[in-house]
Amino acid sequence: MRYINLGGLEVSRIGLGTMGMSFGYTGAGTDDAESVRTIHRALELGVNFLDTAEVYGPYINEELVGRALRGRREQVVVATKFGLVSHATGADHVTDSRPENIRIAVDGSLRRLGTDYIDLYYQHRVDPNTPIEETVGALRELVAEGKIRHIGLSAAGVDTIRRAHAVHPIAALQSEYSLWTRDPEPEVLPVLRELGIGLVPFSPLGHGFLTGTIRSTDQFADDDWRKTNPRFTGENFQRNLRIADEVGAIAEQAGATPAQVAIAWLLAKGDDIAPIPGTKRVARLEENIAAEDVELTAEQIGKLDELTPAAGEHHDEQQMQLIER
Repeated sequence: MRYINLGGLEVSRIGLGTMGMSFGYTGAGTDDAESVRTIHRALELGVNFLDTAEVYGPYINEELVGRALRGRREQVVVATKFGLVSHATGADHVTDSRPENIRIAVDGSLRRLGTDYIDLYYQHRVDPNTPIEETVGALRELVAEGKIRHIGLSAAGVDTIRRAHAVHPIAALQSEYSLWTRDPEPEVLPVLRELGIGLVPFSPLGHGFLTGTIRSTDQFADDDWRKTNPRFTGENFQRNLRIADEVGAIAEQAGATPAQVAIAWLLAKGDDIAPIPGTKRVARLEENIAAEDVELTAEQIGKLDELTPAAGEHHDEQQMQLIER
């Protein structure tokens, strides 16, 4: 496994997103033992970059990661996120990045993760009611206190990134970026490179769609959030099957799986990009990590760049309002 530098953090070229082990997807939370084995196998393969958040569950995913890392903490760059739980009201999936909320959030995350510091602490979504300067100012204090080591943002827009970075260096931006979600390319990615900020693409496999294994929403449990995602519903779903088939065709040419091709395409976009494909299974983890050895030709990359655009937004209307602001 190769390692790259994200704003001062040395991380494995491919990380591991842990959300789906506990939350959001079909089968989440049904086999914690396999999830722990997956985390341990990731470390064996040289993956040192794990991603979680307090809102996943809420809380239970951080607890799972904490259990998996007992006795192994020094091997791992731990990233977690705050700002979608309001500790004043107990409500989750609401933005709250007030300094007093951050203080409560970080102490809870440290306790659940079983550590005395967090390597990379992201604001999960920009809070329109709290100036980013106040939020990053509070995070800067946590850096000085040793509770966190690096500051990150998630799904933030260009103006917010610049304002945040002016208060304290931002190590990484986490945003959705994949073959079917190219939003960061026109404006955000150039600014990140100008400022020396790394990019951590989440959902690099299009929430599983790009693997080619999803052919019907009947495969999802009722509580799977993809049931209401615009790209997975109605005519959009049928249209988007063409994208999965196009990726599959290139995978056949490359002697790889569609998942490996999707990840390899991201790796080819630069050494300042570290995708975090999520899985709760050892076999899928091993498949994803093997993408590092897939070498796509210039022609194949060109074809992937020109894939049929996805039909439908990549989140519902409410979630889209939280992105790039």
